[in-house]
Order: sequence, then structure tokens, then C-alpha cells
Amino acid sequence: MVNNTSSTQRKLTLEDRLLQRLPFAAQIDALDQRVTAWMARYGLVMMRIALGVIFFWFGALKLFPGLSPAEDLVRNTIFFIDPNIFQPLLAVWEMAIGLGLITGMFMRVTLLLLFLQMPGTALPIIITPEAVFTMFPFGLTIEGQYIVKNLALITAAIVLGSTVRGGRIVPQP
Repeated sequence: MVNNTSSTQRKLTLEDRLLQRLPFAAQIDALDQRVTAWMARYGLVMMRIALGVIFFWFGALKLFPGLSPAEDLVRNTIFFIDPNIFQPLLAVWEMAIGLGLITGMFMRVTLLLLFLQMPGTALPIIITPEAVFTMFPFGLTIEGQYIVKNLALITAAIVLGSTVRGGRIVPQP
């Protein structure tokens, strides 16, 4: 007896076989491919600009006493440097990171500034834990949440850093 099934037909996945039989499923798959391709094409740029806006905005707030919700946290954490010098310096540093991300210029320097700044944002966990936790280790104050969200910023910066040599997101293997 001869087997008429070609090797390519045998390799089709269950999903592929369903898509062949169900026109609606094929339409959903086509839509999914278009959406995924759009995300791959624009996602990195959108992430870079959004991250830049966050850094620029948070930095700019530090230039105006009383506007930044992190002002007291910074003053209480970096108590060994005059806050009248440190706050504006930190503000300009963060705004420079923001501008670099928004424009996409000098990405290596921009990401270096970002990665040098990030450990300082975690200092309150060590220096003023009472400002970070309502109940150690899980209960976070607003300030603690502000610090923990930096994990997302760091991860986004790592993803952006992976593209400085021309890497891109590819929507299909």
C-alpha cells in the first residue's frame, strides 16, 4: 500500500489544519498577523518615546520645588549632598535622558545615563525603608510603588539597548 500523504501535509500543525477548514479562523489569523506586524514595526519607537516622556516629565518636575512627588524622597535619601544642588542636577540628568530617548539620538550615551541613574532610585529601599514599605516585604507605600515601577523602565531600556546595533523585532520566526 502506498502512502499518498506528503511529508509537508504531515507537518501541518493542528492550528494550520483548522485555519484551512475555517474561513473565519483564517480571517482572524490574517488580522492577527497584520496587528502583530504593526506592533513589531512601531512598538520600539513608541516605547522609546514613552520612556523619554516619562524621564523628561519627571525630571522637569524636579526643577520646581513642591511639584515632584519624589522630592521629599530624594531629599531624605540623598541627605549627604545639598538638595539645592542635587535636585536640579538630577532634574537635568533625567531631562537629558528623556530628550535622548524622545529624539533617538545618542542612544548609547542616553542608556548609559539611564543605567547609572537607576541604582540611585533604589536607594530608599536601603536608606529609608519606612518610606517604601507599609509592611515589609510586600506592602508598598506610594513611594515604594514609584520605585518598583522602575523595574518596567529598566526592562524597557534593556530592550531598547538590544537594538542599538540595528536589531529589530521580527513578528514571525
